[in-house]
Amino acid sequence: MAEKKSFALRIDSETMKAIEKWAADEFRSVNGQIEWMLNKSLKDSGRLKRRSDKTE
Repeated sequence: MAEKKSFALRIDSETMKAIEKWAADEFRSVNGQIEWMLNKSLKDSGRLKRRSDKTE
């Protein structure tokens, strides 16, 4: 498993409310939802290799 790194995130309240609702709808924490969103976006754009594509 990859090492996790923490950082502060400033986000407007309207966006945060939308993320909180989305996370609740999918039974995730807000942190888990944001991590999922970032990973999906990176994979979809080809900027992050999928686990099965990695060569280590």
